[in-house]
Amino acid sequence: MKSNVYINHPDLVNKLNQLLSDYQIYYQNLRAFHWLVKGQQFYMLHEKFEEFYTQSAEDIDEIAERILMIGGKPLHTFEDYLKHASLKAEKNVDSPSETVAKTIANLEHLLGQFREIAEMAGDSGDEGTVALMGDFISAAEKNLWMLNSLKV
Repeated sequence: MKSNVYINHPDLVNKLNQLLSDYQIYYQNLRAFHWLVKGQQFYMLHEKFEEFYTQSAEDIDEIAERILMIGGKPLHTFEDYLKHASLKAEKNVDSPSETVAKTIANLEHLLGQFREIAEMAGDSGDEGTVALMGDFISAAEKNLWMLNSLKV
């Protein structure tokens, strides 16, 4: 027997596509920070940004697959990501303090989206999306704690 409980929840699909778009921008910002960061903390931040963007690539895949699981279609072009994203693509940012500050701001923005989607999914009875957002919330909170503890 096929369950239609989560199929075609357009508001949730739209929110997840917004998140997917922002996550793609976050991912590319991390790539840029990884490549461009300079200064005494180069090595540590270079490695940390690589760790973050590697995890982000996995998260992006999870979001797109979740959209498919609930009957939606994930956005999948850069044009769509730029059109739907609320995060800003960063350009020519290379100082440790600025890369960390912008990463913190991006993560705080994503954290707000995770919480909003978790609430919306909970109200819809979509426990799979709630669980996914719970994992993202935990990871973002830990990363924010670490980044905010860094004095650059």
